[in-house]
Amino acid sequence: MLSDRIGQAFTRSQNQTKMSSIINASIDLAKIDKAKISLGKNGQKYYNISIVLNDEADKFGNDVSIIAAQSKEERAAKQSKVYLGNGKTVWSSNGSPEPTAKPLPAPVSNNDDLPF
Repeated sequence: MLSDRIGQAFTRSQNQTKMSSIINASIDLAKIDKAKISLGKNGQKYYNISIVLNDEADKFGNDVSIIAAQSKEERAAKQSKVYLGNGKTVWSSNGSPEPTAKPLPAPVSNNDDLPF
């Protein structure tokens, strides 16, 4: 019945968690491929990017990667991604703390008391 489907859809939408985040990031402008800048209405210029939110932070505390967007053909050809920059989540509505840098591994000691 239609009313049952509407009720199920409403229940599903209420159970979905919404989340907002604030991310501070920077990109290396020298890595932008000027040939991929597109012209929009009224002469605005756009450069398409993809933003990747990582589950874990790197050793510098960055949990966001910014790459140049790839076309379907570039993805099919498995072309290398162009990393433009990175960033950190500085606030999240789900209460998650800011990412912390991964601890660096302990240095390996060369003093193992072996005679060789």
